[in-house]
Amino acid sequence: MHMEKTLSEDLFTKFSTLVYNECGINLHDGKKALLQARLNKRLRARSMSSYKTYYDHLVSSDGKGELLHFLDSISTNLTYFFRESQHFDFLTENVLPEIFQNGSSLNSQRVRFWSAGCSTGEEPFGLAISALEHVRDLHKRDFRILATDISTRVLNTACQGVYAESKMERVPPSCRARYFQKVQGADGEGAWQVGPLLRKIVSFRRLNLKEPYPFQGPFQCIFCRNVMIYFDKKTQESLIQRMCQYLSPGGYFFVGHSESLTGLIHPLAYVRPAVYRKKP
Repeated sequence: MHMEKTLSEDLFTKFSTLVYNECGINLHDGKKALLQARLNKRLRARSMSSYKTYYDHLVSSDGKGELLHFLDSISTNLTYFFRESQHFDFLTENVLPEIFQNGSSLNSQRVRFWSAGCSTGEEPFGLAISALEHVRDLHKRDFRILATDISTRVLNTACQGVYAESKMERVPPSCRARYFQKVQGADGEGAWQVGPLLRKIVSFRRLNLKEPYPFQGPFQCIFCRNVMIYFDKKTQESLIQRMCQYLSPGGYFFVGHSESLTGLIHPLAYVRPAVYRKKP
């Protein structure tokens, strides 16, 4: 099978438009090489040699399943436990004491966090560890974390909950012992599997942020880190406004440290770099 060597500008535009319309990810001209590499992988998997044939299949009535695989391949994922640790420091020093303190404006029997763009699960499981470690009577509380992503591939990994040593470097040994079991990874190397205390708190669901949200909220915290970088300003503003409808008054919204909400219209007040709060 001889695969095409070059993706034409016309087809690049068609694929980019399809991705944007389906999930809002903006593949500008600088992403052409990335798109072609991901397309080549899917063409090999489908035993196809033509970009046009593959595109026609994606937009056909029979292509809905492959469209999910294609979108999976476009949304790249790089994560590990307690990435951007300043957020977790702020969470444990400021947010958790405020939420779980009696008489607080955010105090509630029902506490919900949302990890939007959760990738392979390190973020929501890290949030669960932080809460368990810093809220003494958490087991008596109605506390849950919803973790969503558009990629079924990364969600499958998250549900399995098995992590290589390299992903676990920032997890203290005491937390490894409490919340994980030592197992053998798929590569034969040592790995760690999430235990029942974390699984009880975290629920995974597939969600395209542009589609209707199958929940009501409200959430006291929304983590949407390193997700907005994929979208153009118009889509960013639309998503922020929509997601904030599910955020409690006074609730916190976290973005990645490489992201900013500057220039966007939203109901959030700046707290510190990459941390915002919904106006009460």
